[in-house]
Amino acid sequence: MPGKRKETMDIREILRQLQQGQSDRAVAKATGVNRKTVGRYRAWAIEHALLNGSLPALGELHQLLEETMPSTPPPQNVSSVEPYRELVVKLRQGGVEMAAIQQRLQERGYSGSYSSVRRFVHALEPLTPEVTVRVETPPGEEAQVDFGFAGRMSDPETGEWRKAWAFVMTLSWSRHQYVEFVFDQKVETWLRLHRNAFHFFGGAPERVVIDNLKAGISKTCYHEPEAQHAYRECAEHYGFLIAPCRPRTPRHKGKVEQGGVHYVKRNFLAGREPMGLNQANAAVLEWVHTTAGQRIHGTTKEQPLRRFETEQETLRPLPGTPYDLGVWKEVALHRDCYVQFEHAYYSAPFRLVGQKLWVRGGAQSVQIYTQDYQCVATHPRAQRQGQRLTHFDHLPPQQVPGLLINRDGCRQGASEIGQATRQVVDCLLDHRPEDRLRTAGRLLSLARRFGPQRLEVACSRAMRFDDPAYMTVKRILEQGLDAEELPATKSAPPAHTFVRTPTELVGHLQGGGSWR
Repeated sequence: MPGKRKETMDIREILRQLQQGQSDRAVAKATGVNRKTVGRYRAWAIEHALLNGSLPALGELHQLLEETMPSTPPPQNVSSVEPYRELVVKLRQGGVEMAAIQQRLQERGYSGSYSSVRRFVHALEPLTPEVTVRVETPPGEEAQVDFGFAGRMSDPETGEWRKAWAFVMTLSWSRHQYVEFVFDQKVETWLRLHRNAFHFFGGAPERVVIDNLKAGISKTCYHEPEAQHAYRECAEHYGFLIAPCRPRTPRHKGKVEQGGVHYVKRNFLAGREPMGLNQANAAVLEWVHTTAGQRIHGTTKEQPLRRFETEQETLRPLPGTPYDLGVWKEVALHRDCYVQFEHAYYSAPFRLVGQKLWVRGGAQSVQIYTQDYQCVATHPRAQRQGQRLTHFDHLPPQQVPGLLINRDGCRQGASEIGQATRQVVDCLLDHRPEDRLRTAGRLLSLARRFGPQRLEVACSRAMRFDDPAYMTVKRILEQGLDAEELPATKSAPPAHTFVRTPTELVGHLQGGGSWR
């Protein structure tokens, strides 16, 4: 019998059919055993009187078969690689590939094919079946997460058909799962999906097993992987541990690979007409509670939803407030004292210009941190692209006044100082065609240097001499002229009355007397 005599398992069936008078060909077709082998069984059965009466137990038949008809391996052809056995063994121990081995053999006169080399190497190195160990965890201890391609779905905002991905989080003990379809795997999407899944389950597990995707792991490593900053913050908020698989070992999260993503593809998505994203997400949650949740699971032999009733009590309770979807990004503070984040601009203290900073963008606010995570600025989240949000104390003090100045503000500030100052400012702002707004601002800034009272007196003196110019007011203040009294106003000369009569004044014109 060839090899390990796999036909031994069917010996009783073969003998029964032979007892029924079936031909060798019919028995071979029914059992899948080679017809010549069936013929050898027939001769062996006749020799031991097994074609009549009841058959012995399978163990007795097996023992009798081994004792009276030993296995004989089929004749083997000698491989053309056999003369080079020692060389092939040495090359394989050095890690040389089979194609390179064929080339080395050809250099030594070998004329056989690559297939012969491959068969010879496989005979030297028989494949050892990979042994796996199934790991089962207690209720509430673990959830596994994975993404899987879900085909194309229509975008509810644009109507465009786009590639969609299925996010699946499976609780390892109950096999209950949360499924949601999305168009990307960005950090903010990744965080939002976790928040949605925990809300769906009503709690969080002790540990979440994930792939080494960039949204979750920033540094892949066998021993000390580094979680992405925002994902670490999410884990701290909900209190779960991040457990990334080792690189290139997706089998470590087989519960979500096979019973999660693949099951969604084979069962929910298979055969369905393409649909919109919102429609798909509504339908898949109904499917989770019915088809997926109420099936008898192949491993646990129970319904996931029934087991979930027990597991839900062991999940970590959710915090009082949901996680604010904070996305972290390392940025540089530019010379204009702004950082750029998500197509908007946020100010930071000018003393940090040129340094690398961390930005945390939440749903409602944006915080800016130094490299040692000291918060130096907080802004509301920008509402549109290109928006610029500024705290003026972040800017150099000498440059702030020029940014804040405007006509209404100048007039208001001048009125608070005094009437004369307001008159000078009005003259500057009403000037045409040159724009004297900045000049008015500089004039008001003299109040910080000399005081508002002296400025009011200086403006009054300038108006007294009809010279409401910035340099005039400044010169008055610098020379201390505002302390001098204004000169008295010159009185008009007294009116004179003619004391002569009109005849005396113009009579000579008429031939009268002369006028002196």
